[in-house]
Amino acid sequence: MRVLVVHNRYRSEQPSGENTVVDREVELLRGAGHRVEVFERRSDDIAGRSLPGKAAVPLLVPWNPAVRRELTARLRDERPDVVHIHNVFPLLSPAVLAACADAGVPAVATLHNYTQVCPPGTLQRAGRPCTECVGASPLPAVRHGCYRDSRPATVPLAVSLAVNRRRWWSGVERFFCISAAQRDILVGGGMPAERLAVKHNFVPEPEIRRTGDGEHLLFLGRLAEAKGVSLLMAAWDEIAAGGGVGVPLVIAGAGPMEREVAAWAAGRDDVRYAGLYDREQCLRVVARSVAVVAPSTWLEAFGLVVVEAMAAGVPAVAAGHGAFTELVEDGGTGLLHRPNDAASLASCLRRITAGPAVGREMGEAARRRYERGFSPAVGLERLEEGYRTAIAGRSGGGDGPPPGDGHTGSRRARPRERDGGRR
Repeated sequence: MRVLVVHNRYRSEQPSGENTVVDREVELLRGAGHRVEVFERRSDDIAGRSLPGKAAVPLLVPWNPAVRRELTARLRDERPDVVHIHNVFPLLSPAVLAACADAGVPAVATLHNYTQVCPPGTLQRAGRPCTECVGASPLPAVRHGCYRDSRPATVPLAVSLAVNRRRWWSGVERFFCISAAQRDILVGGGMPAERLAVKHNFVPEPEIRRTGDGEHLLFLGRLAEAKGVSLLMAAWDEIAAGGGVGVPLVIAGAGPMEREVAAWAAGRDDVRYAGLYDREQCLRVVARSVAVVAPSTWLEAFGLVVVEAMAAGVPAVAAGHGAFTELVEDGGTGLLHRPNDAASLASCLRRITAGPAVGREMGEAARRRYERGFSPAVGLERLEEGYRTAIAGRSGGGDGPPPGDGHTGSRRARPRERDGGRR
């Protein structure tokens, strides 16, 4: 198949699971013989814009007419079988849907978060789960300033959700939800259930797997409140007050809580703040872990670090909500703690470090779980199945412009003859 991948890359200064997933899928598809091209924008480029150019970025979030024109021209020239949309914020916008309709090319979209029902996509406010906008108006998000604690910054996202909600739902042939937990929330928010399929993210076979019992507990990810960093620090302080668990805690990553984490870890023998690791360092530090810790306070739509640990034969200690409840078998492939409960997290960390046999058995079970559900072979099969479904079931929609776009709303161009997507 000929596939065009559409993605707005997140800033490179911070880890991005979405960027990683997109890169891995492109590599996987090309390795299987599919012809894959990429249409992308980079958030890194915003810093190099002029002052007026930077000021104009929020106006492009709901609709970027230049992207519509550019992508339509490329689609008509290259004629891919399917377009696979990932992130469109902030530089691409839902105008990519109109471009697909203009050129008569079916679209699929991976939903990496909850932006279809929540302007910032986190289902969280003030450190707690929030579903106030799900299935309703996004005005509460503006009132609370949910994106970056700023009402002005939240407005473009809320406008985009309100104006383009139906465009998404009618203009995408197949949505890939990255967990069943995410799908349930989106269906409850009014999205068309028949177009939402669960396709877990796959993880490549790791170059390094755990061979011993592990040397440390590991937090690997963005240093942010939503990732449970404060919760982890509180739980670790409780553990330290009781004499520790015999292994140190390694925290690796970058984000808004960097200074706080570095100050907390300074001068301690039981904690090491490692900063931002590159890919090879991540592989090594995971493979040397007793367990990875994923104490997110928000409802994770997936949990890439948990599955990467599974691939290396390492169990996880994760929050017992969101996608973690389907990724981690409590007591089998890892442990689930009560969400937002530092004492429960501390108890699970004590349990998984209580003896080498516990972590070893859970790690072996985690590896088997990876092989059944998250390997490249499984990921490729589900991608191809979704593409074929979209190609065979083109139903139109998503081509009408929003107010002020300047287009006449002409219907979708007549598509070229297809062979059902099989080549």
